[in-house]
Amino acid sequence: MTTSQPVAGERVRGPLLAPGERPPRAGVLSASLTFAARSLLKIKRAPEGLFGALLQAVMFTLLFTYLFGGAIAGSPGEYLDFFLPGVSVIAIVLASMNTGFVLNVDIDQGVFDRVRSLPVWQSSVLVGAMLGDVVRYAVASVVPLLLGLALGFRPDGGLGGVVLALLFLQLFAFSLAWIWALVGVAVRTAASAQMLIITLDSVLLFGSNIIAPRETMPSWLQTVIGFNPITHAATAVRGLMQGTETAGQMGRAFLACAILVAVFAPLTAYAYARRGRG
Repeated sequence: MTTSQPVAGERVRGPLLAPGERPPRAGVLSASLTFAARSLLKIKRAPEGLFGALLQAVMFTLLFTYLFGGAIAGSPGEYLDFFLPGVSVIAIVLASMNTGFVLNVDIDQGVFDRVRSLPVWQSSVLVGAMLGDVVRYAVASVVPLLLGLALGFRPDGGLGGVVLALLFLQLFAFSLAWIWALVGVAVRTAASAQMLIITLDSVLLFGSNIIAPRETMPSWLQTVIGFNPITHAATAVRGLMQGTETAGQMGRAFLACAILVAVFAPLTAYAYARRGRG
């Protein structure tokens, strides 16, 4: 004998999913902003990377100004006027390196595998990481400037020139970070990615006109340095802060930013998709 009556104490369960329409799929902008918020949380929970970049920029300012400033420019004060705008570039370059480290660690820990299972634009995780790091770049560019003002740096371009220089630095940092992102996505291990990023960073920084004027170098070296995007960024920032910028300098600086994004952003997206398939 069977009965259709429920057993005592047993509940009659309804459908597991409530009826209704599915929530809409996240758009490109909303997904990118979500991952940008995640990047900001990382800065809050692990500020050591930003602190390290700021400490290095402060050390560069003090060491080069007072150890080599007299030999290069005649006095530390005169060298500070030349060097400090370049220190702001150094600071955002060092801060942008963290983007590659974080992406590599996320991939190694399987975070991106979970993202690929979500119905979102897959490259939003890369764009979001870049957008979230803008806060890191802003802090990294302001702190060396405050130190320089305390040491006696006085920008002839005034407040307007300084603000424009800081805004341009955010754009340049976003553009340059795509190089580190490509390394972080393409290289398999965190140790290898860190070594390669530090090596490229050293070549770009010391192979530019940040530390010494380009005009004092051999002609062949001037040509080589002219292809370095950091050279054009430092020239633009120096010109804006000192009120000596020209249309040609700014045009080359913006062109360098555009080339960095146009070349390395698609390569990073391709390497990310290929690594996912692998």
